[in-house]
Amino acid sequence: MINPGVVLDGRIGKIIIGNNVDIARDVYIYTAQHDPHSDFHSIKSGDVVIEDYVWIASRVTVLPNIRLEYGCVIACGAVVTKDIEKLSIAGGIPAKKIGERRSGLKYTIDYHPPFYT
Repeated sequence: MINPGVVLDGRIGKIIIGNNVDIARDVYIYTAQHDPHSDFHSIKSGDVVIEDYVWIASRVTVLPNIRLEYGCVIACGAVVTKDIEKLSIAGGIPAKKIGERRSGLKYTIDYHPPFYT
């Protein structure tokens, strides 16, 4: 599920989203960014892969060339600068592992609200 206010900026790379993924409001996912070490403001890019059962909470930023592995959770407000391991809970700036998800992940996301405001 992709909620309102989500920005999927795939201008240069691909954004690949698996099954039963929950992307909360106001998440930003980028496949390109400027290189701060470049004399010419060059662009660095890479695909973002979001595997099955990933949960990305509100106001998370995911930078280019990232893999969010199966079932991981990204806490509110995190900035993801490196891959997040399977079933990890990650948070902070930059995002780092803060816990382990213990769910069996047996759910199917089937939420269809009538409208958002």
